[in-house]
Amino acid sequence: MTANSAALFRGEALKSAQVICVLTHGRGQSPEAMEEQILRRLKATNTAFVLPRAASGSWYDAKAVDPLSETTVTQLHASLAQLRGIVAEFPKATPVVMAGFSQGACLSIEYALRFGGWNGALVAFTGCRVGQAQDNLPRSSLTDLPAYISGSDADPWIPLSAFTQAVQELGAAEARVRADVFPKRGHEVSQAEIAMLEKALQSLASRQGAPW
Repeated sequence: MTANSAALFRGEALKSAQVICVLTHGRGQSPEAMEEQILRRLKATNTAFVLPRAASGSWYDAKAVDPLSETTVTQLHASLAQLRGIVAEFPKATPVVMAGFSQGACLSIEYALRFGGWNGALVAFTGCRVGQAQDNLPRSSLTDLPAYISGSDADPWIPLSAFTQAVQELGAAEARVRADVFPKRGHEVSQAEIAMLEKALQSLASRQGAPW
């Protein structure tokens, strides 16, 4: 794959997979961390996993809830272009799950709300929009796109208010939203959240329709 030779590939080959999952890591993390924290706890068959790698270890320097600066906009556009370049090389008929944790979840949400729906689903573990409401963030149509977003009232990086705003924006974009808040959960991915990703992958691979 030419779009990002540093990405990590696991599971089925892209050409033979029944579903493809792009799993994007958080700030200061790596594809290997996502493999350890999520993939090894996940039961999924017939799935190709692509784990992109941020060149500097982060997809943008600012916090997601900071007002957008020119630097953040430039970094965000470059990171989204990296994801789009990866997805562009997938077989066109294969469903794609755009997933991520923390900063990777925020990037996945931005991917959806900036570029619109696709054949697949969105799974955002502890994410929100990048920027603030006054930044006039773009919002494309996501009609009937299954979207799972999770959060916590104790997460130090993604305030519950920002999580709630993202849920509202996904709903306003007409996505088929399932949102879960896990009280007192730290900055991590719980087994219950991983089960939702597993459900999305299984549903899409078997062509059973929306997983929630």
